[in-house]
Amino acid sequence: MVKIMIVDDMSILRLTLKNILVKLGFEVVAEASNGFDAINLYEKHKPDLVTMDITMPGVNGIKNGIDALVKIKEINSEAKVVMVTSHGEEKMIIDAISKGAKGYILKPVTEDKVKEILKRLNFLE
Repeated sequence: MVKIMIVDDMSILRLTLKNILVKLGFEVVAEASNGFDAINLYEKHKPDLVTMDITMPGVNGIKNGIDALVKIKEINSEAKVVMVTSHGEEKMIIDAISKGAKGYILKPVTEDKVKEILKRLNFLE
């Protein structure tokens, strides 16, 4: 079973994503509300995929989801991280992709958007 970690400072978004992913047959192995915790949980759980909010409060020098992405890629250069973002953050999306993100999901998160990115990454047929 594919293991996924969800990172977002908004608990409602984590719950929405978790419900969609579980419905699609995936296992959510960890959730984090900031990038610092995401890095530690990534090392512990080694998920197959991470959904990472771009804009989150800074904790222990990790300013946002892009900082966390960079650290996770340092741990595992093959890590698959998909950014979750709002309209108007196009420059941040480009920055994240240049630093190794495999794509992005635009908020509001819907099942169709999640399916689309999972198919593109070969996690779904």
